[in-house]
Amino acid sequence: MNLSPLQKARYEYQPKLPGMLRGGIADICVKQGAPTESVADQDKIRELFPNTYGKNEITFERGTNTSAPKKHVVGVILSGGQAPGGHNVICGLYDAIKATDKDNVLLGFKGGPSGLIDDSYIEFDDEYINAFRNTGGFDIIGSGRTKLETEEQFKIVTEVAKKHGLTAIVIIGGDDSNTNAAVLAEYMAAHDTGVQVIGCPKTIDGDLKNEDIEASFGFDTATKTYSELIGNIERDANSAKKYWHFIKVMGRSASHVALECALETQPNICLIGEEVAAKKMSLADIANYIADAVEKRANNGENFGVAIIPEGIVEFVPEFSALIAEINELLAGKKTDEFNALPDWAAKYDFIKKGLSDKAFAVFDILPQFVQQQLFLERDPHGNVQVSLIESEKLFSEMVKNELAKRKAAGTFKGKFGTQHHFFGYEGRCAFPSNFDADYCYSLGYNAFMLIQYGCTGYLSKVSNISRPADEWVAGGMPITKMMNIERRNGEDKPVIRKALVELDGAPFKYFEAHREEWAVKTSFVYPGAIQYFGPAEVCDLTTRTLALEKGQA
Repeated sequence: MNLSPLQKARYEYQPKLPGMLRGGIADICVKQGAPTESVADQDKIRELFPNTYGKNEITFERGTNTSAPKKHVVGVILSGGQAPGGHNVICGLYDAIKATDKDNVLLGFKGGPSGLIDDSYIEFDDEYINAFRNTGGFDIIGSGRTKLETEEQFKIVTEVAKKHGLTAIVIIGGDDSNTNAAVLAEYMAAHDTGVQVIGCPKTIDGDLKNEDIEASFGFDTATKTYSELIGNIERDANSAKKYWHFIKVMGRSASHVALECALETQPNICLIGEEVAAKKMSLADIANYIADAVEKRANNGENFGVAIIPEGIVEFVPEFSALIAEINELLAGKKTDEFNALPDWAAKYDFIKKGLSDKAFAVFDILPQFVQQQLFLERDPHGNVQVSLIESEKLFSEMVKNELAKRKAAGTFKGKFGTQHHFFGYEGRCAFPSNFDADYCYSLGYNAFMLIQYGCTGYLSKVSNISRPADEWVAGGMPITKMMNIERRNGEDKPVIRKALVELDGAPFKYFEAHREEWAVKTSFVYPGAIQYFGPAEVCDLTTRTLALEKGQA
């Protein structure tokens, strides 16, 4: 295998563990905390999870290990989109398993949840594991988006677990994946299978967080990667002085990535979807807001700038969200086939005009044609518009261009407006994990086995106090049901983990809000540079600005 010098060096990096997990497995005891309740809909969640609801939060401490000795065969899967650090979760899990008993076994099921159903797996050993330490990606066993949610699937997983003698399954994933982990844990407990289920919090979008889970893994590395690229673009913009760069970043359901990148780089514009929704901003409102900044900068002789756009911004615009809802109804059932069979865009346009309400069509008709067409691309598995396919960075630059043309005709805008477009998504999902994510993920994996050893099921591996140095981190676990509420999904009430949105009264947004007017007009760019892996801790182990602000440390 050909290795880069950095890859060789990362293999040798020794991830840091929380203080209470250091020293030896035999010297880790468990402290029981208070019983828990779900974040909402307590009666319904309790009814759906009678065997796993209301469990205590737990914390690990230094002390005599009182867990019952037994051989463990643990299965692990990676679920959903990639996030930097996933390999280290598995490495930490493996090291804890083997440190407890060298005869313990870790099986990696390939391709995500479907690997459990298809019984496609690999048994990990030192040689295989060592090739993935501190590296990015999910290629150690691959990932997938199959949902474990039906009785038939659970029966198959139970048989696979019985075949291999599994004592536990660890699911590494985001909010949907850990919702599935909670449901699987309940099934296993209800059927007295003896199989424990533990989750680990993953998503670069940053929306799997709460008072217990301070950050999902991968967010740190991904936002640092995007911020480096945005900083590079800002430097280029300030050098060439002739383009406005519209940059879309990941984050369909929440704007955490956009906000963190703005805090790191201080662009001229950053849209926050949650604010757009709260203020009920229209597409025209947003276009005018950006155009105002363009005009003010042009008046200062600066015909360039940078705007950050969250991937899911259009779903936060009330009029656009209503339009999407009508389109989903318009193409329900076999009407999608009817629409796709039409000969050309003119015929499809007429079909759309007849099918939408006057209010929805008025919104549709102001959109550039390429966006209109993107709204009718391939549907998602539920038959809905795939918002991620909409080039919102181009949508807003086009709308700003049209608004500035009106202002130029009126004599109020005398500058120039050239544009460049970018979308940063895949670039950050499999980056070499930062030291923070390497440490955090290894700790989550190591901690997951401690939960297994102490008989927990339906728990999320939890490492907190993570804005502090690693030796001050606190390891433990929380019942997944604590994060759940009932939401309407595809016409049915479903128990799901509540997504964490950007809090408009939170310290990160308030800092951004207090500075953005200055950033909009002045060239206040910050150039973060590449992730640093070697050097002083204040550079290499730096947390996100979001976390630092939330903890009052910035």
